[in-house]
Amino acid sequence: MSSTAPAGPRAGLPRPPLARPRSCAVSGVSVALADHLGWPVAAVRWAFVGATLLGGAGILLYLWLWALTPLRAASGLDPADGVGRRVNLPWLLAGAGAAAGITAVVLAAGGALGPGFGTLVACAALLVLAVAWEQLADEEPVAFAPLSPGAFRIVCGAFLVLIALAIALTQNVAGSGMLWLGILIATFAGAAVLVAPWGLRLWRELITERTARIKEEQRAEMAAHLHDSVLQTLALIQNRAGATSEVGRIARAQERELRDWLFTEGAAASAAEGRDLAAELREVAAALEVEHPVTFDVVSVGEPVRNAPSELGAAAREAMLNAARHAGGDVSVYVEHASGRVDVFIRDRGPGFDLGALPEGRLGVRESIIGRMRRAGGQATVTARESGTEIQLTIEIASETT
Repeated sequence: MSSTAPAGPRAGLPRPPLARPRSCAVSGVSVALADHLGWPVAAVRWAFVGATLLGGAGILLYLWLWALTPLRAASGLDPADGVGRRVNLPWLLAGAGAAAGITAVVLAAGGALGPGFGTLVACAALLVLAVAWEQLADEEPVAFAPLSPGAFRIVCGAFLVLIALAIALTQNVAGSGMLWLGILIATFAGAAVLVAPWGLRLWRELITERTARIKEEQRAEMAAHLHDSVLQTLALIQNRAGATSEVGRIARAQERELRDWLFTEGAAASAAEGRDLAAELREVAAALEVEHPVTFDVVSVGEPVRNAPSELGAAAREAMLNAARHAGGDVSVYVEHASGRVDVFIRDRGPGFDLGALPEGRLGVRESIIGRMRRAGGQATVTARESGTEIQLTIEIASETT
């Protein structure tokens, strides 16, 4: 005689863990409980409704599960994926609060002072909860959001104050101290709804500023410690080994990387504002110092050059490469920006050369520097001396403020 296996898709399978989905209508509690128990989602929801009729036990159980049931693991690459809700819970709470407020006005006008007090307190609680939820709990905005968070907060606060004023103007208030207490609660709740988010935002800004200040102090302390130890050791290696030797070049490159790491926040801020010509030339200098026995000193004065033609940067890089290859030693790069004009000076201390004596096939200086600047609307001047060679690149650029 054959036996039939138990029906159901979960027969013989372990129960899935109790975890709420990240895409849900409100909280995902019913879906999580239905998946865990193997029940239909509709049956779980009706069970909560039935338990609510028993003294509100269903609401307490639902809130308890909402608070203690974890979220499911994120499906995407980012583990901090938020929760996407199909129901705009703040507007749902605000609608219930508005209905409670109108009911409180009707009850107070009809003489039902006790129920009017309870309904007015419920109105204030629902509206405060709606604003608090939108300010603190919602990570991702839902699709249906008629008002911005600031306008939503103003509407809720103004509604509470108007409801309290409407009840205060009814003729049945004179003999009810309890209802006056409800009016005061609603008035203070409306004021809190209007002012509290502003105070919360100010508090967050203060906390952010304090955290940034603490990080800056820690970074300064670390930089001072490294300057007194590692950076001085690297500088000593450069002095003893020679700045143009291989050991000196490696020490200089490591010193530059360490300084860049210490001032990461400043570099990131500069990158956010837009890279300038001096920063690009410093990167070129760092790469050339590793490959050639040369030491560059890049100095920039005036406004940062962020809108210079690409030909200016290319000509400056070619001049720096020539200085590294043929002169070596110490090379100075000076960038000056003032009154819409940019001047770049590259000075080496090599033996120098005569531009007119260069063979016709040598196009590095003639075309890559002089010709490139001429085509860009600028000019390049090569001055050879016994103490070295100076290349000046000049071009007019539009001011960023115009």
